[in-house]
Amino acid sequence: MTGLEDVAKLAGVSPATASRALSRPELVAEATRERVREAARTLGYQPNVLARSLRQRGSRALGLVITDILNAFHATLAKAVQDVADAQGYTLLMFNTDEEPAKERRAFETLRGHLPQGLIVVPTPATHRNLDLLPGLPVVELDRASGRAGAYTVMVDNEVGAYRAVTHLAALGHRRIGMIVGRLDISTAVERHEGYRRALLEAGLPYRPELVLPGDHREAGGRAAAHTLLTLPPAERPTALFVGNNEMTVGAVLATRDLGLRLPGDLSLVGFDDSRWAQTILPALTVVAQPAYELGALACQTLLARLAGEPVPTSVRLQTTLIERDSVAPPPAGRPLSQTAGSA
Repeated sequence: MTGLEDVAKLAGVSPATASRALSRPELVAEATRERVREAARTLGYQPNVLARSLRQRGSRALGLVITDILNAFHATLAKAVQDVADAQGYTLLMFNTDEEPAKERRAFETLRGHLPQGLIVVPTPATHRNLDLLPGLPVVELDRASGRAGAYTVMVDNEVGAYRAVTHLAALGHRRIGMIVGRLDISTAVERHEGYRRALLEAGLPYRPELVLPGDHREAGGRAAAHTLLTLPPAERPTALFVGNNEMTVGAVLATRDLGLRLPGDLSLVGFDDSRWAQTILPALTVVAQPAYELGALACQTLLARLAGEPVPTSVRLQTTLIERDSVAPPPAGRPLSQTAGSA
């Protein structure tokens, strides 16, 4: 079995220097640090993070890795985790990955050197592989599920939330309901898409693939997808849109303004996630609201309970709430749209 001495020998340094390079990299010259890391990668060396953490009980730190700190939903998750950690005397080491597996991996590499006692992560599609960097570390997955066997997860019931939103639109008489969906390699997007499909099926409406476009969880993607859907020929254009997260919803609202569309006169729109802006714009948006603060707090409480050896459920699902505001109405019943984008 490869040990620290093997890494030190390959890197041409002492075992003490190799240990510092991996656990306290800020104390080691950059060239030496990189040499040691390269040796560790070459030999496949992975320190036992949990064992080292237990030997250093004075360090009361937790890791938090989220995917988009600019997203208000994720910012609220982070605040809730921070509040619970602070109340229990823990330091929080937070990283933002921008949905990029490579950034997530670098965050885990950094955490490996700082010995947190546990980790809360909003997963990317590569989390199940990247967590190999932190063997033995207690982990709670927040908002999304990576698909790892035996993972502890704290999420909402995305499928039911989406189902209720689309059922609401269908009950108002909409027959062409489009969806701007997130990345289908992420669990939340998959579940919300499944809820959309189930609602159409139960309403007796066909699933039209051409009315479902990806928005990549970002404002720009939502805006581009909405532009495409709202410039379809009039007979094919959706009369309502369900949008899979708040950033894409911002993009969809901007697209309606680009095209001169009125909400809800020309188009009904429901977003997934609530926020202050959704409540204060005109018209205020109908949304599927998630209990974001409760999710973050519960994830941290779950992790702390695991660290204390207390029994906790491996999977918790909180419920969403459909909040009806002013961006939804019955379809325009054949009235022409108030814009000319349909000829595009």
